[in-house]
Amino acid sequence: MKYIETLKEGDWIGDVYLCRKKQSLVAKNGKTYYSIDLQDKTGMINAKVWDINSGIDHFEALDYIKVDGDVTVFQGTPQIRVRRIRRAQEGEYIPSDYLPVSSKDINQMYSELLKFVSSVKNEKLRKLLESFFVEDKEFIKSFRDHSAAKSVHHGFVGGLLEHTLSVTRMCDYYCTQYPILKRDLLIAAALFHDIGKTRELSLFPENDYTDDGQLLGHIVMGTEMVGEHIRRIPGFPAKTAAELKHCILAHHGEYEYGSPKKPAIIEAVALNFADNTDAKLQTFAEALAGAKDSGEWLGFNRLFDSNLRGSTEV
Repeated sequence: MKYIETLKEGDWIGDVYLCRKKQSLVAKNGKTYYSIDLQDKTGMINAKVWDINSGIDHFEALDYIKVDGDVTVFQGTPQIRVRRIRRAQEGEYIPSDYLPVSSKDINQMYSELLKFVSSVKNEKLRKLLESFFVEDKEFIKSFRDHSAAKSVHHGFVGGLLEHTLSVTRMCDYYCTQYPILKRDLLIAAALFHDIGKTRELSLFPENDYTDDGQLLGHIVMGTEMVGEHIRRIPGFPAKTAAELKHCILAHHGEYEYGSPKKPAIIEAVALNFADNTDAKLQTFAEALAGAKDSGEWLGFNRLFDSNLRGSTEV
């Protein structure tokens, strides 16, 4: 198949893609047309069905569809002018070709995460971690398959695991440099900080906000999930529970970034810095991945409030 990232003006395609979005619109001449977003593991491209005729079979968003058409360029952006569409049959496509997946080995990452779980010396915190990451098979599958965001950073299968592990590694390093940090509390908070995203976002191919995700958000839901499991562990210290939940509630750092609380203990400050560092650097890395060369200006990015550029060779 022709992957989306390789398409250029003039190419003819006759391949299967995931229909990520479908809109029925009306042109200036009063004629109805479809605007659809096609996706594979390399990216997304918009396609237009200007002539809805017998060659355009019925399909819906999230269907795998066989598309025949040619690649054009509109306002500098590649676009597909569709001639024919039909729903793809089972066996005509491999789902993994259409979903963005972490470049890192998911099994290896999860094995490393479990080592962090077993490294926690506090018996109650370790038992709490094991209740999620060792014993809850449904949660484990969801956690391994989830993204960390809809689009901003780590928006791919395994993204939540990759981000969580990166944040935990940084927090572990902080503990070697700042002995004042309570390592067991910080490692537990790092591993738990984004578990609410397993309920905030749906799994691929949708990878979209759930109703609870829109109404509550992953910070609140993650805190609730931890609280539910804490209540099942007899004698779990109330102070430890409060500090752990505070770290989760405060990990975005500022009210304007959706944090219900600002960091009030040093472990919460450390977690906020680690989370922000990984999110920002991954966002920048993903922006650079689309650059044609290392020194290219990428344009204004609202997340950084700056015009971004890749580093030039020295």
